[in-house]
Amino acid sequence: MLPRTSFAPLNRSIGLVSRRTFQSSAKRCLTIPFLPVLPQKPGGVVGTPNDAYIPPPISKMEGQVHWWLEKAFAVTTLPLAATAIISGPLSTTYDSIFSVALLGYCYMEFHSCITDYISKRVYGKFHNYALYLLGGGSLISLFGIYKLENEGEGVTGLIHSLWTGKTTVKETVEPVK
Repeated sequence: MLPRTSFAPLNRSIGLVSRRTFQSSAKRCLTIPFLPVLPQKPGGVVGTPNDAYIPPPISKMEGQVHWWLEKAFAVTTLPLAATAIISGPLSTTYDSIFSVALLGYCYMEFHSCITDYISKRVYGKFHNYALYLLGGGSLISLFGIYKLENEGEGVTGLIHSLWTGKTTVKETVEPVK
């Protein structure tokens, strides 16, 4: 039988590392360096082992409904984008639906990223600030879509002109005196 110390190189070769090394590297990877972190209890445990479990409040927009809504936006944008790429800008209504669906999809995905990586438990008020910035940026983007639809050639027309390299500039014709 081999002595117990002979298994140490074998453990390292198959990827087994000590728990302390993994925890210290995980702590560095999970925090965002420029945001202050709230003080946390060891292991993130709140309460004692004898406390009853208190489930979080039920929210329909954080579970199955949210997931289906994300997938519906994703499936909606695929044929709209394919049609815009193939045939160019079609109509203002089509372009508006495509732009708002794409903006809604981006909003939901960025909201999920903020919820996952800038959690309220760890970053406190910075979680709310990130959500406010997301909402403000989405409103500004919605205003930009409105301006593109009314004064320009629309979002699909803009993308098409950038892709082909042809720009269409609306020229104002001055009346002859």
